[in-house]
Amino acid sequence: MEFSRPLVRGILVRRYKRFLADVMLEDGGAVTAHCANPGAMLGLANPGMAVWLEPVEDPRRKLRYSWRLVELGGGRFAGIDTALPNRIVAEALAAGAIPDLAGYASVRPEVRYGTGSRVDFLLTAPDRDPAYVEVKNVHLRREGAWAEFPDCVTARGAKHLRELAEVAATGGRAVMLYVIQRDDCDAFRLAADLDPAYARAFAAAREAGVEAIAHATRITRTGIRLDRAVPVSGHQPGGR
Repeated sequence: MEFSRPLVRGILVRRYKRFLADVMLEDGGAVTAHCANPGAMLGLANPGMAVWLEPVEDPRRKLRYSWRLVELGGGRFAGIDTALPNRIVAEALAAGAIPDLAGYASVRPEVRYGTGSRVDFLLTAPDRDPAYVEVKNVHLRREGAWAEFPDCVTARGAKHLRELAEVAATGGRAVMLYVIQRDDCDAFRLAADLDPAYARAFAAAREAGVEAIAHATRITRTGIRLDRAVPVSGHQPGGR
């Protein structure tokens, strides 16, 4: 997934109303950028952090910049746009770059299932059961090299787990794919202290047969690509 335009560096002044961020650009200009992230963004929205914005040339857009990356130091980055993981995964699926999900003839996005929901991807093949794949963005890191999810309470995320569990309980293949949108993590686990209900839903889904896999990403100022699979706490990646 390549950014459409070269990113512009700035310093975060503040993030507010969840979807807005004031940034001071290196040329001295002050701008308000769109922040495509409804979560808490713990550790990624501190005033004074170096951030990277993508200019937007759509005349219908009120805000002329979209916030894409945060500098982590040492040449590392975190992506903050929660809409990007689906694009990243779509490209990886098309390239056969996710071993656990390879071998399917058709990949369809946004297919209705469950109770008023749409699964992120439905994978089908003539000789295999369909695979229902939900994608979650991960950018929380609090300790060691652990990536954690979620960074705040997510009732919608727990609903997706319950719906995947229903698929698995009826013999279908259901997969939760966590995309770690930062390049300083080597493993994944739940942030159960931040959302105990999600942790309970995850445990129930795993018991029902839902697979959990996590992938790191490679992040540069020009784009983000899905990288290697990393261990999920209590579960090693691997399809059935």
